Amino acid sequence: MKRLALIAVLLGGWPLFGQDKPAQNPPAQNPPAQNPPAQTPPAQNPPTLEKPQLAEPEPAEEEKKTPAPPPKVVKKPAETAVVEEIVARVNNEIITRSELDKARASAAEGAQQDCANRCTPEQAKNAVEDSQKYALRDLIDQSLLAQRGKDMGISVEPDVVKQLDQIRQQNKLKDMDELEKAVTSEGLNWEDFKNNIRNRLLTREVIGREVGSHITISNEETKKYYDEHQKDFIRPETIALAAIELKTEGKKESEIQELKAKAQKLHDRVLDGEDFSELAKRFSDGATAQQGGYLGEYKPGELAAELWDKVDKLKRKELTDVIETKQGFLILQVLEHYDEGQQPYSKVEDEIKNRLYSEKMEPALRDYLKTLREESYVVIKPGYQDAAGGGNSEIQEVSSTPESSKTKKGRKKYLLFGKRTGSSAQAESYH
Repeated sequence: MKRLALIAVLLGGWPLFGQDKPAQNPPAQNPPAQNPPAQTPPAQNPPTLEKPQLAEPEPAEEEKKTPAPPPKVVKKPAETAVVEEIVARVNNEIITRSELDKARASAAEGAQQDCANRCTPEQAKNAVEDSQKYALRDLIDQSLLAQRGKDMGISVEPDVVKQLDQIRQQNKLKDMDELEKAVTSEGLNWEDFKNNIRNRLLTREVIGREVGSHITISNEETKKYYDEHQKDFIRPETIALAAIELKTEGKKESEIQELKAKAQKLHDRVLDGEDFSELAKRFSDGATAQQGGYLGEYKPGELAAELWDKVDKLKRKELTDVIETKQGFLILQVLEHYDEGQQPYSKVEDEIKNRLYSEKMEPALRDYLKTLREESYVVIKPGYQDAAGGGNSEIQEVSSTPESSKTKKGRKKYLLFGKRTGSSAQAESYH
């Protein structure tokens, strides 16, 4: 079937669709030994209840003439479970080699897309290598943040359902059953697919509450940045836009009328003072809903003429009326209208604050994740530490006995690859 479109809605890491099917999981380093084939004794000599030391009875005269057939070798069926190599443990969760391989492949694809048409071959190669180098570190970070979100009691289930529906609509699928079939046809597990979305939404919420809420940008910082980077704000005429979209594809006429009324109500709520971006996150069907509906910046000619005509005369924070399109109903908000030339400070103030916020977020997030690691039980398999930012302890190879306590949906078994060294193997918890 036609491969589904890659959905880039906050989901970095594994791509949702568009990747080749994942390769078979690599064999574990110490696979369990195969059981020897069982042998079935000949039918002429059934087992008896006699004591072991007694000799076998003499065969009958007739049996002596006909030699017993050779014993049949019954081959045991091959183990159906896939044995996974564990590369890291994060509290009660594990990260497997196949998960790491997927993350590396996704990171490489993302780096190549970022470099498209603007990097030299050498720069593209370095970008791919750097992205893959930190794939395990990022998986551990995601696990820590998702676990922290669960501990905080954060629920993102409504957002998971909404994002699944956005993916369904974007791929023109009738219902969730069709989406599930499409996901599984791509070689992905449906529950894993949903859980991946859930964890990324949870991760973002934790970062916002635990890190972003503590970052402040003063007016003095913003003005200083503008004075030192004025050349950065010389630009052609552009309009920055955000949108709330309500899609009508596949809807009945009665439902379309309801959506039109809903769009008008959302329009009026913004006029009454409610935040456009928050309403977009909650109600928009567009792919950019989770970014508050932010669409980007457009120059003349980059936007459909009928839409440009509607936004060209609007000022900052002004709205279009509800626009009916082939896809549904659309409300556009002008976030900023930049005239050609040097942009005044008032028009780029929010943009500068966002830049400074991003610059402060990265080190603040790394400090927060360092604290989470110190308060958690993180163990990384030898040979993987450098790419993962270290762990709480070294681990040692042990028996390759399958670990029965760690199974995944009844289909995979995991190898117990190590144990914590030191006086105590108890997990330290930040719960």
